[in-house]
Parts: sequence; structure tokens; C-alpha cells
Amino acid sequence: MLKFILRRILVMIPQLFILSILIFLLAKAMPGDALTGQLASNPKMDAQTLHELKQKLGMYDPYYVQYARWIKGLLHGNLGMSIIHQTPVTSLIAGKMWNTVLLGAAVLILSYLIAIPLGIIGGRWTDTWADKMIVGYNYLTYATPLFIFALLMLFIFGFVLGWFPTSGSVDIRVENGTFAYYMSKLNHLILPALSGAIVSTTVTIQYLRNEIIDTKIKDFVKTARAKGVSESKVYTRHIFRNSLLPIAAFLGYDIVSLIGGSVFLESIYGYPGIGQLFLTSIMQRDFSVVTALVMISGLATLIGTLLSDIILSAVDPRIRIE
Repeated sequence: MLKFILRRILVMIPQLFILSILIFLLAKAMPGDALTGQLASNPKMDAQTLHELKQKLGMYDPYYVQYARWIKGLLHGNLGMSIIHQTPVTSLIAGKMWNTVLLGAAVLILSYLIAIPLGIIGGRWTDTWADKMIVGYNYLTYATPLFIFALLMLFIFGFVLGWFPTSGSVDIRVENGTFAYYMSKLNHLILPALSGAIVSTTVTIQYLRNEIIDTKIKDFVKTARAKGVSESKVYTRHIFRNSLLPIAAFLGYDIVSLIGGSVFLESIYGYPGIGQLFLTSIMQRDFSVVTALVMISGLATLIGTLLSDIILSAVDPRIRIE
């Protein structure tokens, strides 16, 4: 296992290098830049000042020079300076990362709390009224785009009923570190987390339901029943344990997919995280922030893939990754 992990880490290095080149070239291929966008909105900015700032920041340098400078800073933990926010990108991302991690963890936990019981019920009691309702729910969540469902949840529970806040991550009137502060954080988190969780349960329910249906007719299950093992033990010790393997294997990918989903959730709910920062940075052509966030997302994807393989090997003794 250790050799496998070390090999995968070594393979990640050229993958990240190629990814960095693609990200840098795509960012440079996008029209405009953050400074040009300020030309019309900033009265102190004129064409001469703009030219001097671009020259000072090295924007006229050849692409390979700019890339070498960027990758050198990246290796030293320096992600550059945000032109729009006038602050180091590292500090800017660090200030918003915790909110995204908190939202992603809440979405993941809630989605499993919803999906696993529904998948078990649908797989064990196939073709019953409960299974048909679960299948109908699955079709509905699969066909509903996240941003549509999130807007609907925001309108009903935020504006019409007024049960939850409609924006932000905490009430600015509460003092940091108090019990009221943490309750406010929870209150702001529930609605976006629940919206993301309900839509993301589809794949988990379907995989688990299908795995249980396939597993309960296999020979080792029939053998267990023939030996007189009770039905509850057949399901808990044989069927459920084997059926949960694909869910465990996809855990790493689920963690990575939350980063993409956070862009919609954070934008719709005004939740200050890196997803919202990513979207606004693209619109404002703040390329130093965009490239840093895409690199972080790429690294998270590679780590998530490795994590999935490790989890699958840990939960199934029959699998040994070498």
C-alpha cells in the first residue's frame, strides 16, 4: 500500500505540471484583464497609467517568462496578488476556504444520511410502494438542475416562509466565538447544505439499490440462508456490507464534486466561499485568483482519486493495491 501511494504521488507531479501549463494558457487566452476593466470604472485610471501598471506587473513579458515567474511563486507557496482585492491570493483563499469546507462537509454528511437509508429500503423491499416512491424521488432529483432547485428552496424557505437567512454565512451582529455566533453559522448553513444534499443523493441511492438487488441473489447469500442464518443477519452481515463497497469507493470523488457544486450554492445563497470567489474572479478577469483556484481543484481531484482507492482497499480485505 505504501509503495502504491508513493508511486501515485510521483505520478501526480507531471500531471500537475501539465495541468498548470493548460490553466496558464487558457487564462491568458481569455479576453481582457482586471486592469483594463478598471479603465472605465476608475476615474484615476487613464491609458498611460494602465500601460505603466501592466509594464510594472510584467503583463507584456513573453508567456514563457510569465509562466516561469508564476510557477516559481507557486512552488514557494506564493499564489500571486489579486489585482481586484489588492491582497495576496493565499490570504484571500484562506479567508474563504473554511466556509467552503464547512458547506461541503455538511452537504456530504446530509446526502449520505438521506441516500443510504433510501437505497437500503429500495433494494431490500423491491417493487413495493416504498420502493416506487424512492424511484420516483430519484427521477425527480436527477432531472432537477441544482441551481433551479436551490433557487426554489431559497424562495420558499427563505423569502416566503422566512425560516432561514437568504444570504451570508453568519449574522454580523453577533460576537465571534459566542454560542449565538455558532448557532447563526448553523442557521445560515442549513438551507444551502440541504439543497445541495437532496440533489446529490441520486447516484448514491441508485448505486446502493442496484447493488443490494444484485447481491441478494448471489450464491453466498443463498448459502447463508440455507444454513439457517436469520434474514436480518443475512442483510447486515452479507448483503449490506458488500453493497456499500461502491459507495465507499466513490467517497473521494464525492468530496471533489462538492467543489464544483459549491459554485452554484454559494452564488445563489450569497455564501462567502471559494466557489463564489471563483465565479466573481472570472467575471472580473482576476486571473491570479482563477488560476490558483483551478490548480487547487485539480490537486483535490488527484487526491480524491487516490483517497477512493485507499478507502476501497481498506473496506474490502479481498482488494490489495500494490
